[in-house]
Amino acid sequence: MQVIHTRLALSAALKAQGKIAFVPTMGNLHAGHLALVQLAKQHADCVVVSIFVNPLQFDSNQDLAKYPRTLEADCAQLASIGTNIVFAPSVVEMYPGLDDTSLNQTMMVTPPPIADDLCGATRLGHFAGVATVVAKLFNLVQPDVAVFGKKDFQQLFIIRELVKQLNFPIDILAGDIVRDTNGLALSSRNGHLTTAEKNQAIQLNQALNQAVTCAQRSNADFAKIEHQTTTTLSNQGWKVDYITIRSAQTLAPAQDTDFQFVILGAATLANIRLIDNIEFCAKPLN
Repeated sequence: MQVIHTRLALSAALKAQGKIAFVPTMGNLHAGHLALVQLAKQHADCVVVSIFVNPLQFDSNQDLAKYPRTLEADCAQLASIGTNIVFAPSVVEMYPGLDDTSLNQTMMVTPPPIADDLCGATRLGHFAGVATVVAKLFNLVQPDVAVFGKKDFQQLFIIRELVKQLNFPIDILAGDIVRDTNGLALSSRNGHLTTAEKNQAIQLNQALNQAVTCAQRSNADFAKIEHQTTTTLSNQGWKVDYITIRSAQTLAPAQDTDFQFVILGAATLANIRLIDNIEFCAKPLN
């Protein structure tokens, strides 16, 4: 496995490769990330994984500074599952001519209006930062296929729009959410939870599953279900950001005429903000 830090070295390493699959990450990898790499391996001859903590998508310099940098451990995990190339650039390498103090001068990709809803409503500029760095990485890697996880369903939707609207010749594959044995969606943030808090954190998924059961009943009132689910979690000690049922195709508020839905939840437990979602159809599948 090659570990590469510069654009020029990456370009040289990618010459004469066959079909390329790309998995962008910010490092601090867990089994969910590795599952995306395994999916990528099924669709390409060469798998490239980027590890880059992108300053543009953080709300504050404090959060950026606290994000774990675990490059050595990450590379060991990636090597063990047969990754071909790890691209781990510096900020200056990704934003030529700029540094941490001048990133406000960089050109930005403007995502669609959905970027200011859901998680974007409280993380202003987050998805513009994501779209900008992903566009840059796509230009550098030039993959045939790119793999993103479904856990951040809103991000996946925005990346698909990015590819469509900017005419990137890239197939976007979606990796299913990887969960631990009790149903908690794997996340780098879970490492900040105590064992007791992790046991409580499964309440988010449990509440979403109960909401889906209610939503699949005849004449279900989605707004009432969202309110009841929010109240349940609040009574269990969560600070709920949102619980919402949306169209899985457009992320617009769900309508009776929709068939494929997604319920999305974001809530804070012990000062750790967690997200989760469940896709479902109007009626349970037989």
